[in-house]
Amino acid sequence: MTKFFKNIIVTFLIGCVIYVIGTALSTGFNYKSVNEFLINFAFYQLYTFVLGYINTEFFNYMERRRWQKGDTLKRIVLGILGATILTLVGIFCLRLGIAVFYEGVSIEDFLRYDSWQGYSFGLWITLIIVSIFHIAAFYNRYQRNKIKEQKVIAGTASAKFDALKNQLDPHFLFNSLNVLTSLIEENPKNAQKFTTSLSKVYRYVLEQKNKDLVTVDEELKFARTYMSLLKMRFEDSIIFEIPDQASNPESKVVPLSLQLLLENAVKHNMVTSSKPLHIKIYEAGSMLVVENNLQPKQIVKKSSGVGLENIKQRYKLLSSRTVSINQQANSFAVAIPMLTKQVSIMKAIEPKSDFDDRYVRARKRVEEMKEFYYGLISYCLVIPFLIFIWYRYTPNTIQWFWFPMLGWGMGIAFHAYKVYVNDGVLGKSWEQRKIEKFMQEEEEQRWN
Repeated sequence: MTKFFKNIIVTFLIGCVIYVIGTALSTGFNYKSVNEFLINFAFYQLYTFVLGYINTEFFNYMERRRWQKGDTLKRIVLGILGATILTLVGIFCLRLGIAVFYEGVSIEDFLRYDSWQGYSFGLWITLIIVSIFHIAAFYNRYQRNKIKEQKVIAGTASAKFDALKNQLDPHFLFNSLNVLTSLIEENPKNAQKFTTSLSKVYRYVLEQKNKDLVTVDEELKFARTYMSLLKMRFEDSIIFEIPDQASNPESKVVPLSLQLLLENAVKHNMVTSSKPLHIKIYEAGSMLVVENNLQPKQIVKKSSGVGLENIKQRYKLLSSRTVSINQQANSFAVAIPMLTKQVSIMKAIEPKSDFDDRYVRARKRVEEMKEFYYGLISYCLVIPFLIFIWYRYTPNTIQWFWFPMLGWGMGIAFHAYKVYVNDGVLGKSWEQRKIEKFMQEEEEQRWN
C-alpha cells in the first residue's frame, strides 16, 4: 500500500472520530433521513481532508527546512502560529464555499453573519491533532539522533578496539625476531629450537588476536609456552611460577595479555644469573596477577607503547572493570580482571547489514515505550479537552466523557503494565530472565 493511500485511510478514520465528537456535541444523531446523514458525514470528511492536507503540507515544509540546533522554540512557535492561520483560512474558505454554492447564501450575507462559533471547534480539534503529530515528530527525531550518536560511538569503539588488536601481530613478531637474533649470536642450537617453537606460538597469536576474550586456561597455556621461549635465551636467569589452570574454567581475559605483561617484565628489568628475574602468575579474587621482583635496568630502550597501555585500553572498551597496577619498592604487579560473563564491544551497524538479535530486542522495547508515551500524551491532551467540551456546551447532559476516559485509561494502564512492571505475570523481570536465558544459550553454543 502506497503512502498516499495510507494517508487517505488515516484521514478518513480521523474524520469519522471528529464526526462522532462533533455530532454528539451539537445536534446529536437525530437524522430525518439517510440522505441527511450522508450529507452531514460528507461535510465532516471534507473539512477533515482539506484541513488535514493543508496542515500536512505545512508540517512537511517545516520538516524540510534546515533548523539550527537552538531553533527548537522558534520552530514550535512558528509551527503553532502557521497551523492556526492555515486552519482558520481553510475553515473560512470551506464555510464560504458551502454557504455560497450549497446553501445559496450571498457572500455579503455570509460575511455579515459569520461568527467565531463556526471556527472554534474545527480550530481546537485541528490544533490538538497537529500538536500530537509534532510531539511524535520531535520524539522520533530525538530517538534518531540518539541512535546516530550510539552508532558513531559504537563505530569508534569498534575501530579503536580492532586497531589495538592489530598492533599485537607485528609487535609480537618484531620482538620475537629480536630474541631470535640474540639467540643466533649467543646459542645457535637454542635458536633452532626457538624457531620451531616460535611457529607454534605465532599460530596461537594468529588464532586468538581477532577474539575479544579467551579463557584463562588458554592464556595460561600460551604463557607457559612463551616463557619456555624466553628461558631458551636467559636459561636460569628467569624463574617463573604459573598455575596449571584457573579456579573457574569459564573465566576469561583479553588475548595475549599475559604475553605482553611477561614481555614488559623482561624488557624493563635486569635479567642475569646473579640477579634472576622472578615472575609469578596467580589469582587474587577475581583478578589474575602477574608479579615480578623489581630490578630496573639502568638504561631502558624507548617504549613502543603497545604493552600495558594496550591491555588497559582493550579492557576499557570491553568492561567497566579496570586493570590494577601496584608498584612497591621491591616488586611490581599488574592485576587484570577475569571476566565471567561474555562481553563484547558494540559493533558498528552497516546500513544494509542485519541487526544483532540483542539490538532487535532492545529496539523492540524502545518501540513499546514510544507507543506508550504517544498514547499517554494523547490521553492527557484529548481527555481534558473532552471534559472542557462537555462543561462548555453540554453541562446539563449525561457526563459522557467518563466513557472514553475509563476505556482509554484501562488501555493505557495495561500498556504501562506491559512496559514497566518488573514482577508479576509476564512482567519485565520475567521477560528479562527469558532473554538472558536465551542469550546465554546462544553464547554457550558459540563458545563451544
